[in-house]
Amino acid sequence: MWQDPLFVVIVIAVLLVLVILMVGIGSFAKGGAFHKKHANRIMRYRIAAQAVAVLLVLLFVAVRRMGGN
Repeated sequence: MWQDPLFVVIVIAVLLVLVILMVGIGSFAKGGAFHKKHANRIMRYRIAAQAVAVLLVLLFVAVRRMGGN
């Protein structure tokens, strides 16, 4: 699977979602000015990154079903 470029892009997208989620959770736990200023922006970034990751997974499944190796 690691030879498939689309799979590698999916892994990168999922890791990006994880990083954004961890930054959001960390800022929530710490609180303070950073959280108040950036909480909604971080949430929007996570939702957008998740949407991209889900679409990439769906694309990967569709390509695999059509016979793409």
